[in-house]
Amino acid sequence: MSKPFQTLDDAIAQFGDLTGKRVLVREDLNVPMADGAVSDDTRLRATVATVSELADRGAIVLVLAHFGRPKGQPNPDMSLALVTKPYAAVLGRPVRFVDWDGAEDAVATMQPGDIAVLENTRFFAGEEKNAADVVERFATLGDLYVNDAFSAAHRAHASTEGLAHRLPAFAGRAMEAELDALEKALGNPEHPVAAVVGGAKVSTKLDVLKHLVSRVDHLIIGGGMANTFLAARGVDVGKSLCEHDLTGTADAIMEAADKAGCTVHLPYDVVVATEFKPNPATRTVNVHEVRADEMILDVGPAAVEALGDVLKNCRTLVWNGPLGAFETPPFDMATVSLARTAAALTGDGSLVSVAGGGDTVAALNQAGVADQFTFVSTAGGAFLEWMEGRELPGVAALAR
Repeated sequence: MSKPFQTLDDAIAQFGDLTGKRVLVREDLNVPMADGAVSDDTRLRATVATVSELADRGAIVLVLAHFGRPKGQPNPDMSLALVTKPYAAVLGRPVRFVDWDGAEDAVATMQPGDIAVLENTRFFAGEEKNAADVVERFATLGDLYVNDAFSAAHRAHASTEGLAHRLPAFAGRAMEAELDALEKALGNPEHPVAAVVGGAKVSTKLDVLKHLVSRVDHLIIGGGMANTFLAARGVDVGKSLCEHDLTGTADAIMEAADKAGCTVHLPYDVVVATEFKPNPATRTVNVHEVRADEMILDVGPAAVEALGDVLKNCRTLVWNGPLGAFETPPFDMATVSLARTAAALTGDGSLVSVAGGGDTVAALNQAGVADQFTFVSTAGGAFLEWMEGRELPGVAALAR
């Protein structure tokens, strides 16, 4: 069955031999640095499949990426020259760095199979404005365009969206895998579908919750945002993090879920403490027994066990956000426990599990199960916008 977007397979079908073809590949090389070294190379590793395949097919691979927020001005501290050497190590191949000055001449000397990283796209003021002259500047260097950076696909920039209208455009392997996984999770999932949505505040996930109630069968709410929903149900949450001004909104979401046949799951037992610090004195109590001087910091074991039973009856899971204050022990227990249940069900072949968002990835890594989910997205903003049901410009531009 053909996909709604063009892939590298389509590029090969249309152009046959890619030898000597100049391919502009939008990747995400915006990696964290510490003391001049890359401190986490996850994003670099995600590009290997696409870049290596193109180079192996004889293409001249020109990698486009941004690095930091230089605000449209060249800034040596945000030059992709800093990333080129570690990137070559990850690829296991030579990689050239090409500055924008003299880029055309540099590209003209490249041979089939060569790989180059072009300087930070955000050194152009028009990159983030999707300016026609910047799109044209990029386009003159290439014959084809491949977008492999889902994490930047929610932005309509020259290198993420504009180029797709100027050159034959295709999804890279990482982008293709991401879009396939998201389609399985919410686009056309196998029901019953469960969604775990956690995090500190309802206000940051309002659009996600409103979208999900009409798409999923079970909505599991955790983190600080669960306190707002508990308060909406008349529970006194003590001095817990709670957006009391949004209890009406929480009520409306629960009412919409009810109408859509979606069951909202809130914790009925919780772990509380009088102070938020590592390993304080804690109590596990029914939600109606939280004292005025206590704060809810995690979901309790009975509720987690019940949530595990919910997942056992589901076929699809989409997860964004932790259930408790997982960075601070012992308030990672619920997140770790439910994540391990989901991983085991995925391993059994009974559950398709898709997770995304920075905190979520960190929590799954902490549980030791990130590699046991069907798919874990490292995209932050793009994953959240997809969960909100919004069209992502970089993806829409790849549509057939």
